[in-house]
Amino acid sequence: MSVKRRDFLMFLGAGAGTILFDAIPKANSSQTFSMPFMETIPSGEAFAANPIANNLSFKPIQGPMPLKTIGMSKEQQITAYKNFNVVDDLVLPEGFTYDVVAAWGDKVGDSRFGYNNDYLSLVETGNNEGYLTVNFEYISAIPWEQSFSKVIGKPLPFAEMNKALKTAGEEGVNVIALEKSDPLRMKLELIAKEAMIDVGIGVISVRRNADGKWVRTNSSADRRVTGLSGLEDGKYLQATGPSAEIFRKTEGMGYIDKLGDRIIGTFNNCAGGTTPWGTVFSAEENFQTLVPDPVMPDGTSFAPSKKKFAKNDEDEFLGLGSVFGLAGNKYGWMVEIDPANPDDYGTKHTWLGRFRHEAVGIRAEAGKPLAFYSGCDRRGGHLYKFVSSGTITDPKDKANSKLLESGMLYAAKFNADGTGTWIPLTASTPVNPDKLSVLAGKMLPLPKRPDGGYFKATKEEEIAEFKTKFKVLGDLYLGNEVEKQGAILIDAHYAANAAGATCTARPEDTEIAPDGSLMIAFTSGSISTSDGSPDLRIFKGNDGKAYEYGWVMRLAENGNAPDAMSFRWRILATGGEPSDGGQGFTNPDNLAIDRSGNVWMVTDISSDKYNKAIPSRTDKEGKPVSQSNLRGLYGNSSIWFIPTSGVNAGQAYLFGFGPVECETTGPFFSRDQQTLFLSVQHPGEVKGIRKDMAIETRKFAMKTTSGEEFIQTRKVPIGSNWPSLKPNQPPKPAVVAIRKVNNQSLI
Repeated sequence: MSVKRRDFLMFLGAGAGTILFDAIPKANSSQTFSMPFMETIPSGEAFAANPIANNLSFKPIQGPMPLKTIGMSKEQQITAYKNFNVVDDLVLPEGFTYDVVAAWGDKVGDSRFGYNNDYLSLVETGNNEGYLTVNFEYISAIPWEQSFSKVIGKPLPFAEMNKALKTAGEEGVNVIALEKSDPLRMKLELIAKEAMIDVGIGVISVRRNADGKWVRTNSSADRRVTGLSGLEDGKYLQATGPSAEIFRKTEGMGYIDKLGDRIIGTFNNCAGGTTPWGTVFSAEENFQTLVPDPVMPDGTSFAPSKKKFAKNDEDEFLGLGSVFGLAGNKYGWMVEIDPANPDDYGTKHTWLGRFRHEAVGIRAEAGKPLAFYSGCDRRGGHLYKFVSSGTITDPKDKANSKLLESGMLYAAKFNADGTGTWIPLTASTPVNPDKLSVLAGKMLPLPKRPDGGYFKATKEEEIAEFKTKFKVLGDLYLGNEVEKQGAILIDAHYAANAAGATCTARPEDTEIAPDGSLMIAFTSGSISTSDGSPDLRIFKGNDGKAYEYGWVMRLAENGNAPDAMSFRWRILATGGEPSDGGQGFTNPDNLAIDRSGNVWMVTDISSDKYNKAIPSRTDKEGKPVSQSNLRGLYGNSSIWFIPTSGVNAGQAYLFGFGPVECETTGPFFSRDQQTLFLSVQHPGEVKGIRKDMAIETRKFAMKTTSGEEFIQTRKVPIGSNWPSLKPNQPPKPAVVAIRKVNNQSLI
């Protein structure tokens, strides 16, 4: 979608001097949200070049792609961008630096700092001190295997594992079917256990020294919640809400782990959110890689044997949870933890739904219901909102967590005219799935009955037959009233498909702005043959087709009420090349909003696409290179600043680049905004350890901001040695604290 700057400023509020969030009602206002639509125009006419203004708090760095904000002519762009060197480091503007706070393998309580740190939350307990809560998402098999012995200090039988997995092929190994005395079972369990220790949640206490550096203080509250907490130590996670009734079943249609509402561990912990009352929420995202996703009509799980121990084509581990007989229906939730309570190992609030949670936006205002927003990070995933039955008295009262035990979960229905409604996911909601014709991939996964799981509807006749057979969501699930509601929440994604919720473009982060509006990062609008695809009436490129590069959207509830059943939405920023109307970034992921209302954004490109050579924009057969493969043009994972007021409003400025093959994620500001905490996840994910400072020269068919093509020569390190930056040292995921050298505010 391309937008003239004139129209964009109307979107911001009739002028460049108006803060973005002033364009919609303030909290506690009864005014409705109404604003002119953004005008779609031919590509190449988006934001006019606006040289860097003096009021930015930093001088943007130069990335590999020319941007309109640099204010260069096309001749100057070709000269300046003809050559580019990729650096295996966290690259920041002049006057900024970073300190490593913690890295994979560091001691945490009686365990260790996990792998692939993601969401960060600093709950400050006083001046310059607090608890840093960190998510650990998944294992990057190549660098993890290469580095485990050196970093952790003990060997693992990787050779035997890889031989067994190669022999098993795509089928994988059903570890729990092997005899307990089988040497292979013991070796695979050992590796799976260490991998599951490296995922989950960590709490570390930190303090800022006089020189501005944040350091660990190793308090008694420091602890790990791993993928196996409770298995051997009795430190189970808890559950609230209707789905806990399903967990308590002693018999059912599917697999039951016999633990009742006790839950072993948490994993695939991606983004999250922090409450005003000082607890942290951790989102279980791609749980389907480690345990079965599908469930039976009564909400019970498919057997662990349905997700065997294996590796996929991207060298990611699969079925780690199945090695220990974990029940799949207990994963895919939001986990609440109080970092200050050393005895708290997490609670899964099932009213928030089970799906591939990426983040959570928390809206807590006195005298109003509590509202939680979260997206399902899959192609065709939905945007959800939970609204509590009770109301908030004091937003800082820890008793507010009890409000999550009663309410309703809704899924968003977007309309092409910029409006939308919320659909309740409850038994009486009509079955009304969208037609396949509106979806980019012409496929919709729906609950399969009576068998359980789901089927892929690829014909309109299948949709019509489904609607004839099932009238309301309750017809798709079994049990009493509470059990049906619990089963619907467990099967939230497929229930939302059946109810007609809008299939979106991988909603990742959801952040509440100061005025109560919601910012959403939609990472990618492309198609998946396994998961689904977005609604082309809402998420499309200039050609009306699927669009890879993503968007940032703003959503405002009608009447600015958390419990409103309708809303309005607008696109704030569009990814893609500037010559095609984009802002020079691709695949927006996590967001942070500073106290001035500006948006800070990090991107997440598929690791195999980082700096992938693009010597020509056509392949050997003369066909255009796909949007997915063109992502090599964008270089490393990046950090962007989008002002929402002043002459630069709505433009994206490049603040930073991450190390090789990493994802920069989890941005979180300290209360005084002097520090931006950031996770550097999976450096060297594809090539592993950079050996002898290896480097490769690659060619890229770049474009100026006005569309003239030129060839860029780019030098790319092969693998990573970050954060040590020493030759042949292992790459390690780590948390950093970004600050100005003079320790002044970043804003």
